[in-house]
Amino acid sequence: MTTSRSSQTPASPELRFTDWLELIEERSTVLREAARAAPVEARIPGCPDWTVRDLLTHVGQVQRFWAATVAAGPAVRPPSDGVLGDRMPGDDLPSWSAASTVLLLDALRAAGPDTGCWTWWAESGNAATSGSVARHQVQEAAVHARDAQEAAGVTEPLPPALAADALDEFLHVGFGSMDGWPHAPARVALVADEGPAWTLILDTTGASAVRGGPGDGPEPGATLSGPASDLLLALYRRAPWDGTDALRLTGDPALVRQLVVWPPLG
Repeated sequence: MTTSRSSQTPASPELRFTDWLELIEERSTVLREAARAAPVEARIPGCPDWTVRDLLTHVGQVQRFWAATVAAGPAVRPPSDGVLGDRMPGDDLPSWSAASTVLLLDALRAAGPDTGCWTWWAESGNAATSGSVARHQVQEAAVHARDAQEAAGVTEPLPPALAADALDEFLHVGFGSMDGWPHAPARVALVADEGPAWTLILDTTGASAVRGGPGDGPEPGATLSGPASDLLLALYRRAPWDGTDALRLTGDPALVRQLVVWPPLG
């Protein structure tokens, strides 16, 4: 895995550790509320192999995994199965899910924002701390809450500040942790209607995100513009990036298609 050239980029100035904790709690609650409104065996459009039950189980297991990881402190590998313990839900899935969120939040509060811990993105040079885990878990809860809403048939945009921060994190950490771009070197700009803009530099070393859109450097091969929520959901393959009123594309559509299908998503 290559080291991201964006490794020293600081977190977005808009949200901080306490904000991320509040958003984890709030989006996890939204997830459970949407899950209650949908048949438990309903399929998740964004993850077609999953039912609502699978979705709640996945998020709860993820939250319990990161609770144990943060509590373990600095480490070079993730917690063992013995440390993680039994992460399978019981008969009362909603209560188990709520308890999973509490475990994660308690671990994060106890650690504070600056405690080191194992992360899968450490090799990219991005921060491997309890704070970076909190920021990433906002994104996890938010996108999957949207999945549950879609299964329930009632969706709403992600809150703008959350969406912009999650998009910034996804570009720097998610894309920044990818190995070499398998196509010709290129640049893709993403411009949020709320103000923030980013450019992804794609080459044989992988992807590097810089803050700033068209006009702040070499001309990008494609620019995708729209609300931060729609930009994030499009990159997560939860919403179309072409043929919609919400997102506007200039430049090469094939380049955006290559970008959207590049990272593996779960």
